[in-house]
Amino acid sequence: MSSSDAVNSVGAPVPADRSIRAELIETIRLALPIALTQLGQIAMMTTDLALIGRLGDAAIAAASLAHTIFFAMFVLGMGAMSAVAPLVAQAFGARDPRSIRRSFRVGLWLAVMMTVPLTPVLLLYGEQMLIWLGQAPDSAKLAARYLDGLTWSLLPSWWFLVLRSFMGSVNRPEPLLWITLIAIPANALLGYGLIYGEFGLPRFDLFGAGLATTIVDIAMCAAGFWIAQTQRPFRKFQPLGNVLRIDWPRLGKLIAIGAPISGSFLLEYGLFSSAALLMGWIGTTELAGHQIALQTAAVLFMVPYGIGMAATVRVGHAVGRGDPQATRRAGFAAIALAGTFMAFMTLVVIAFRFEIAGFFLGSASAKGPAAEMAALLLIVGATFFICDGVQTAAAGSLRGLNDTRIPLVLAAISFWLIGFTVSYVLGFPSGLGAIGIWIGLSCSVVVFAVFLILRFRWLTGRDYLPEVVRG
Repeated sequence: MSSSDAVNSVGAPVPADRSIRAELIETIRLALPIALTQLGQIAMMTTDLALIGRLGDAAIAAASLAHTIFFAMFVLGMGAMSAVAPLVAQAFGARDPRSIRRSFRVGLWLAVMMTVPLTPVLLLYGEQMLIWLGQAPDSAKLAARYLDGLTWSLLPSWWFLVLRSFMGSVNRPEPLLWITLIAIPANALLGYGLIYGEFGLPRFDLFGAGLATTIVDIAMCAAGFWIAQTQRPFRKFQPLGNVLRIDWPRLGKLIAIGAPISGSFLLEYGLFSSAALLMGWIGTTELAGHQIALQTAAVLFMVPYGIGMAATVRVGHAVGRGDPQATRRAGFAAIALAGTFMAFMTLVVIAFRFEIAGFFLGSASAKGPAAEMAALLLIVGATFFICDGVQTAAAGSLRGLNDTRIPLVLAAISFWLIGFTVSYVLGFPSGLGAIGIWIGLSCSVVVFAVFLILRFRWLTGRDYLPEVVRG
């Protein structure tokens, strides 16, 4: 079978009169395994923190600091790896298997190129960076021990993102979900063994926790590559063919699309990190309530995140086919789906806000000040939750059009010019404290969501698709 036939055999026929209902069904089918994969990865992180917690408060605090540094580095490449999805999706829609393979290949190479400079930075300067940020030397030293094991997971984690972008873009995201489900208990057992010296393994405490994560990430990545190279339908695209050859023009295109995505992620991540610092200025109770509310938002966010990735794929497919109507329909269907889901879940969160706080704090503290603060912030965050889901789907739709530079500018305006300013002014000069800070967070995502929807509406309302394909 030729590589062109491979695309024809995998890509389902697309009727010209595809309805919104059919589009919603296709989006849900694609988004669900992606969202569940993300939830599985959160479950792995939660397991790690639970195992580390048995080492004591100092250990879990150090792990949190290490995650802060590591995640900042990870986000730098996260956007670039996410850019593989629109390139592969557009090639799939255009029935161009050669471009699918080339886009996948440059994603792997970009991950390597970013790993080479960033890995030594984390290993050699992670402890010093934490000290520069005002952390106690003892905590920084413990965090560095965790980073010694965790840093090596950077490359396989990015490669896993590339695999996810590739498999999702050819409408088959399920294999990585099964890999993740298997990895959750494997990570727990290996982490337990290497942290505490069980099962005949050496006791490495914090270093063991990071090392276990790295080993499991490498195994997940290896399994993903094996499936991509040997199993249908992926093997028809020969994803690892000529893998040692770098396609420099396509690599440049990937960077041009992906770098602004990373910038947007960093701007958003920076705002929420700053919000935690502002909460710390107010008091421990407010900070605890903020962390509970934000963690709840993070869990809810996984479903819109999956919808956003599905939107990138669906829009990319339509762009590749040169179908403006389907492009517009795919984006707005995803936006409506994300908004509806988050509206429903927000009602659930408000109804069970005290139970959610009790889950994090334990039954003994379920009626304490921190629980009361968390419950209050969950109400204040109602608009935040809904609009965060909407902006995620809208951003994913724009990525399907290769439109990432203007959204980066809009993110800077929304999150920092508006969001941070409102949070600070309402939190301190106006005296609203934690509530004021969360109002500012809500303002940032409301404005960003409106900006992105208007941007997508404008682009899909003009003759933009040929320009996108030329890229």
